[in-house]
Amino acid sequence: MTDLANTTAERTIDRSHMQVSDEVAIEISQMNKWYGSFHVLRDIDLTVYRGERIVICGPSGSGKSTLIRCINRLEEHQSGKIVVDGIELTSDLKNIDKIRSEVGMCFQHFNLFPHLTILENCTLAPIWVRKTPKREAEEIAMHFLEKVKIPDQAHKYPGQLSGGQQQRVAIARSLCMKPRIMLFDEPTSALDPEMIKEVLDTMIELAEEGMTMLCVTHEMGFARQVANRVIFMDQGQIVEQNEPEAFFKAPKSDRTKLFLSQILGH
Repeated sequence: MTDLANTTAERTIDRSHMQVSDEVAIEISQMNKWYGSFHVLRDIDLTVYRGERIVICGPSGSGKSTLIRCINRLEEHQSGKIVVDGIELTSDLKNIDKIRSEVGMCFQHFNLFPHLTILENCTLAPIWVRKTPKREAEEIAMHFLEKVKIPDQAHKYPGQLSGGQQQRVAIARSLCMKPRIMLFDEPTSALDPEMIKEVLDTMIELAEEGMTMLCVTHEMGFARQVANRVIFMDQGQIVEQNEPEAFFKAPKSDRTKLFLSQILGH
């Protein structure tokens, strides 16, 4: 785990555009999920507002990644309700496709196609899903590759890039679909320490622009600087949630206190 002291010392986080709307982006109510007899998510209630940035933390196996994977139906919940952008997630494939086109996802492993160039990785979904003309898709892709500061890598293949660069390509690829919501599932955990900062910087810029974000991460410096709300999960439940200052300085649950003492080292 890295602390963001170095990252944030170099730049002041601009919160002027980071306004949270009163419009609901995601509504989860009484949601449960099982793997066989294992009850992985228990009675999850969560409302996410447009422009909100939420960091989800907790020990391994607490259900964090499963929760965000349920939001775009990579995992199927068995009871309760998930509504994204006013559309309820059911087994209706049309609704799933609609939601997936509005919700970007960035994984721990970059999931880039190794046989396609960076530019081709970024244009594939807009061309096939949104029916964007190739030239326009390439212009959009170059715009977002510039945003993540690697336009010069457009004609290389993923295997020619560092891990940090590949993760920034993965973020750019998601942005090419112009999502309204971004989900991050431990986006820095597979990276070397020196590469973590460049990916977090990219995510900070997204946050400054008002992107609705849910991020599963152990980067507590990022949580302090960027999140509106930090959620702690354990054993498939939301144990505690609060704005960052109160969450870190005055956690209410003993389980949260123990987790923070282990992860922050005090």
